[in-house]
Amino acid sequence: MKLYGCYSHARHSFFIYEYLEKGSLGSIFKCDVLAKELDWLKRVNIVKTIANGLAYMHHDCSPPIIHRGICIANILLDSDYEAHISDFGTSKLLKLDSSNWTTIAGTYELAYTMVATERCDVYSFGIVALEVIMGKHPGELPTLSADFLVLAWDIYTR
Repeated sequence: MKLYGCYSHARHSFFIYEYLEKGSLGSIFKCDVLAKELDWLKRVNIVKTIANGLAYMHHDCSPPIIHRGICIANILLDSDYEAHISDFGTSKLLKLDSSNWTTIAGTYELAYTMVATERCDVYSFGIVALEVIMGKHPGELPTLSADFLVLAWDIYTR
């Protein structure tokens, strides 16, 4: 997402971002009419765009950025259904020469290991990819196996 400007005052801070017409994936999936507009090609493109965005943040930024809050509420769509990652409120800049210890925020992976790495975002990306494909949260599945994590990593690294 493009940041156009910001204003900071003792009592208020304002950020001005680009306007993304279609809103969040979360709001789209809550409305059957809007969800039906997401045909298979749009869904695949959304997943690929999110993966590309995360790969950019993890490998092409210096220092790398770990989002720590990837979910359908934080994926916004423009008028062409292009995905944009938003809400960097819990993100962390990685110091490549440190252990990256942090407070609990973000995914289960992060809460379990207490280490912020790109794996936290990749796990969340896998959940989002399943939500986009299925049209609902995969928590309704019995378990998420190690095979699921391998698949998410494979999609992310392509």
